[in-house]
Amino acid sequence: MKFAKRLLCTAVISSTLFTGFAHAASWQDTLSSAAGQLSQNNSASQQGGLSLSSLTGLLNGGNQALSAGTMNNAAGIMTWCAKNKLSSLTNTENVKNQVLDKLGLGTTEQKQDTNYLEGIQGMLNTKNGEQLNLSNIGNTPLAEKVKSKACDIVLKQGVNFLS
Repeated sequence: MKFAKRLLCTAVISSTLFTGFAHAASWQDTLSSAAGQLSQNNSASQQGGLSLSSLTGLLNGGNQALSAGTMNNAAGIMTWCAKNKLSSLTNTENVKNQVLDKLGLGTTEQKQDTNYLEGIQGMLNTKNGEQLNLSNIGNTPLAEKVKSKACDIVLKQGVNFLS
């Protein structure tokens, strides 16, 4: 009888230990899977957005870093900014229309002007000769600040052009 109790106790303890190991392995697999997914998400967001240092550089780079190189591109950027609600819709549309009139870009000419067409897609051709795609720099708070600053600077460019 004593032997049977010991055998039963040993069986219960062994079963508990094996179950514990199985749960531990299951948890390890779950954690590894979650870590893998997190790593994939981080690398995907880095591909679509700019790095923290790049965004900070744009914010601290002065107005030249976010100024449009041509007024045609500025008019397109103003359209993009208004569409994405990154600036006052009324002021931006009004300034954009006046800029287009002053440039002589009617509807037909707008469809043929590369700088304008790039602008309405969020491509800012800067005064520094670089191209910044505002549409894919990310959605972090810092990226949103860069977008807003670019829209503000380009809007001021338009107002200054009209003066």
